[in-house]
Amino acid sequence: MANIVFQGPAALTLDGKGRFALPSRHRELLTAMGVSQLTLTKNLGRSLLIYPRPEWEQFRDRLAALPAEANAYKRLLLGNATEVELDATGRLLVAPELRKFAGLDRDVMLLGMGNHFELWDSTQHDEAEARLLEAELPESMKNLSF
Repeated sequence: MANIVFQGPAALTLDGKGRFALPSRHRELLTAMGVSQLTLTKNLGRSLLIYPRPEWEQFRDRLAALPAEANAYKRLLLGNATEVELDATGRLLVAPELRKFAGLDRDVMLLGMGNHFELWDSTQHDEAEARLLEAELPESMKNLSF
């Protein structure tokens, strides 16, 4: 799985039941991985994280091993983790509690983030990106050539 990389944006729409269709390029990668189960959970930036099950298990184990000072973050990430299965048409159901947390109503942005995805309300994503572009570049990024 180390060679599998999810990347790129996809502007999507939630249906009335809170489902969205995963883009075919991502479904094809998941199929190549033999994965149909994903884990959705809350993210720090008022978005959602979506992990293929094997990647989630590795992340979950690292998170669970953190000391007690990280319990609030464990609660946020582990306590809100929801297992979902891609349906026959490649759709994922986002639980109402997770939709409410991330402010997901209709228009969403799915971002491939390497071994996982982020799911954002489109407007919140645009606003967060605009703030990022106005902010000073962190030290860790200053040596990166563009």
